[in-house]
Amino acid sequence: MSDETKTETVATAAVTVASGSQLTNAQKARIERNQAKAQKLREAKLVSHPYKNITNKGNSGEEQIGQANAIIKVQGTKYIDSGGGFLLEQPVLPITGKTANGDAAEATAAILDDAIAIPVVYEECLDCGDQYADSYLFNNFGHSVCDKCRDTEERHSLITRTEAKAEYLLKDCDFDKREPKLRYISRKNPHNVRWGEMKLYLHLQVLKRAMEVWGSEEELTRQHELREDKREVGKARKYNKQMKELRMEVRSSLFTKKTSVVHQHEFGEDTYNEEEDNYTHSCLSCPYTETYEKM
Repeated sequence: MSDETKTETVATAAVTVASGSQLTNAQKARIERNQAKAQKLREAKLVSHPYKNITNKGNSGEEQIGQANAIIKVQGTKYIDSGGGFLLEQPVLPITGKTANGDAAEATAAILDDAIAIPVVYEECLDCGDQYADSYLFNNFGHSVCDKCRDTEERHSLITRTEAKAEYLLKDCDFDKREPKLRYISRKNPHNVRWGEMKLYLHLQVLKRAMEVWGSEEELTRQHELREDKREVGKARKYNKQMKELRMEVRSSLFTKKTSVVHQHEFGEDTYNEEEDNYTHSCLSCPYTETYEKM
């Protein structure tokens, strides 16, 4: 039998006895204590849902939240014991109160928010005029065009650094030192993975840089023609030099045959050396001397 049942039974028995006989003051006090104890035990075992007392007041928009049986505070946050084995975060709603002067006012509960608010900056597309928060061309090249308007085949195509230097007659300093520096993305070389990475530039930005260097498309075309003329003159000069060397080798009057003949020694009379018992003879056309023994 539980404590609540025992206490309630004692209180009931005491009331029954009191109906047949006169009770003393001590007995009456004991009965009252037992009844209060039984009431507290009964209230402690009652589990109420934390949101059963939430009521809405019509169209006024004001809400009231009833207190639950247990409120637990963990690291500054209040939680309500649901009675079902989990905790619910206590909602914070506006409450009404009075100021020090007695005027009615609404006191808003403070809500602590540890999150950092990051403002989202929207860019405007140069083609369609729509606003966007993220774009491939803007992130990699700083060109304000959204992904919907991106044309990878023509207007927004990419070009390698080598092709850009050959087509627009640019130098390395035009890419890396002239402000603003041209942005690029690195990709593996498709011809051979062991080679260095390719630097891909936005074709529009390369063309704009070429116009800054040469001033106009006509000047760029003229520079191409000048370099083509110099290339042709160089080829002609090299061809004439090779033909001249060929004629010099073919002409018999100026031709000198380059041959190498091995020298043949012609020895004179032999000279006998009695001390060493050998013979010596010398070449008649060169200072070569040979010593030998006769068998």
